[in-house]
Amino acid sequence: MLSCLRRFSSTRFVLAATAGIMLVLTGCSSDQPDVATNEPVDLSKQRNKLRKPSPPWPAAPSLPPLADLELEITPKGRATFRPGPDGAAPPANGVPVAILLPLSGPRGELGKAMLDAAQLAVFEVAGQNFILLPYDTKGTPEGAEEAAARAMGRGAKLVLGPLLADSVAKVSPQTRVSDINIVSFSNSKRIAGNGVYILGFAPDQQVDAILDYAAGQGLSSYGVAAPSNGYGELVVDSLYQAAERRGAVVTRTGYYDSSATDFSEQVRALTDYDQRRETLLQQMAELEGREDEVSKQALAKLETLDTVGEAPFEAVLLPDAGQNLRTLAALLNFYDVEQPAVRILGLRAWDETPEISAEQAVQGAWFAAPPLAERKKFDVRFKASFGYTPPRLASLAYDATAMAAVLAQSPSATDFSSSALTDSNGFRGVDGIFRLRADGIVERAYAIHEVTSSGFRTIQPAEDSFQVPIN
Repeated sequence: MLSCLRRFSSTRFVLAATAGIMLVLTGCSSDQPDVATNEPVDLSKQRNKLRKPSPPWPAAPSLPPLADLELEITPKGRATFRPGPDGAAPPANGVPVAILLPLSGPRGELGKAMLDAAQLAVFEVAGQNFILLPYDTKGTPEGAEEAAARAMGRGAKLVLGPLLADSVAKVSPQTRVSDINIVSFSNSKRIAGNGVYILGFAPDQQVDAILDYAAGQGLSSYGVAAPSNGYGELVVDSLYQAAERRGAVVTRTGYYDSSATDFSEQVRALTDYDQRRETLLQQMAELEGREDEVSKQALAKLETLDTVGEAPFEAVLLPDAGQNLRTLAALLNFYDVEQPAVRILGLRAWDETPEISAEQAVQGAWFAAPPLAERKKFDVRFKASFGYTPPRLASLAYDATAMAAVLAQSPSATDFSSSALTDSNGFRGVDGIFRLRADGIVERAYAIHEVTSSGFRTIQPAEDSFQVPIN
């Protein structure tokens, strides 16, 4: 049946409504023409009947260190160990795909969770010929380089990962020599291209999405308070570019140390509080001592205010999340900048901390992030299989592995070429639709969500298909 599969733009996958979930391939009869759907490949509808995965490695005290093992994960529902850096080659009819993750070191817990997510994708999506080869990068560029060498030695046809840009840069020279493509979990554009694809959430696309929505609501002037690091600088640059494209303006920019606990000085300057406060005091001074009723009423009204005059922007972008977001939002209120007069805007990082809905100052804010429905389903399946809630970035490992598993079902069973990876119709995964562009950058569709007292509410759904040609 797999031999009749063509490129995914001309293949239909549906789920049979039977006692279990099973994969049905249609349109494969020799007397039926291929039908171009122009729709993303829906990875969630490729799921086989779910097998509860076993842990990726046994918790035996005699087990050698993970870095000294080679591991295969197959749809048969079990993991196989091969000792030593020169493990035996995969079966001749297998399709080996390597995944490089920090399974030890400071990001070890995240790496292991991402491996669990990748394993879940294997069990749910992969055909029997698919073999996932996990390798520990130890969280360092040198470890990633060693892991990639071992993966190449095992005959890997595609590399998923590493997680960080510096590790990708260390790995890519040897994958290019072997003509192997990389689908990294990084969001850094500087390492994209020439056989390297980034699957991470690009901040500039999120900025563009939230500004597009805000501009559609009539907002035309923006402020931004960003952490003083590479991420913050990228967000600020992206905001200026997105504003210029829409004829809007960025009127105030503020940076802060994200490791600090007090941002009062930065927010006070950002909001022009001192000037607005001084204007209030001057107006009150002019009215004091006047005996006419109009002046008395005006003074009484001013005495109830903290400042006069509008804030220097109609919306303010806060790309940080968690406690920093709560602190910044509270300070905006303290310095007399409140919603909805000034709308707070945010990016994808907000969806990692749903508890921000308890912060009254954040309620009513808008942020751009992937659609929530499919990720909630993923979280449920993941927790049922592994017993814990996955960290936010685990979905990247699932979608990357599911995409590779689907591509492995091509007639050649090894089509991880650039043309296959950059199919213009893209894929529909845990985080909505995505497609890889020829320049190595992932293109995603973002929804717009509002923070409410009861959680996040979607106010503009994400696009469900790509209607324009790929760049």
